[in-house]
Amino acid sequence: MSDDDNNIQNPEVDLARHAEKMAKKKAARDKIMATKTGEKGLIIVHTGKGKGKSSAAFGMIFRHIAHGKKCAVVQFIKGAMSTGERDLILGHFSDLCEFHTMGEGFTWETQDKARDIAMAKAAWEKAKDLIRDPTNSMVLLDEVNIAIRYDYIDLAEVLEFLATEKPDMTHVVLTGRNAKDELIELADLVTEMELVKHPFRSGIKAQIGVEY
Repeated sequence: MSDDDNNIQNPEVDLARHAEKMAKKKAARDKIMATKTGEKGLIIVHTGKGKGKSSAAFGMIFRHIAHGKKCAVVQFIKGAMSTGERDLILGHFSDLCEFHTMGEGFTWETQDKARDIAMAKAAWEKAKDLIRDPTNSMVLLDEVNIAIRYDYIDLAEVLEFLATEKPDMTHVVLTGRNAKDELIELADLVTEMELVKHPFRSGIKAQIGVEY
């Protein structure tokens, strides 16, 4: 009888081998984790053409709220259209999370570049105030990468502020496609959302509970 046949007829052997393998993995993992003791406020970038950049960022905002930690959101491009995240935060958690929608939509919607630039600059000033406030554990700058890409706000100023003025323990999350290479280099955590398939290409519009 071969070893394979023996294993088939003796599932207890497989279970024992699995337990031994998992024990070794756990020991290796515990050894690695024992060296990870530091804490710091992270610069986090969500970029890429795929869906989910803001959704993932709001997931972290809701984690902060769940832990009773103060946080804030500044939306740079998205306009006044109602969204589930904003309605939930303003309706139930405004004591823990400031929410500022300071855009009026994408530039092809407003068709007023000067106004877009003015609003982006105002949003950046609000963002800086919120980041400087040490009581905020996390600040989300939603779609700020778009504002940087269009030169509505200055990349060099953003980089310098994050590097020199962000409190040590404050997390800052920056979302939007086409994040600049310099921002990616500065960041501690970068996730690129890859587009594989999207219902919009099949004629499906944005839907409540999925896109907003």
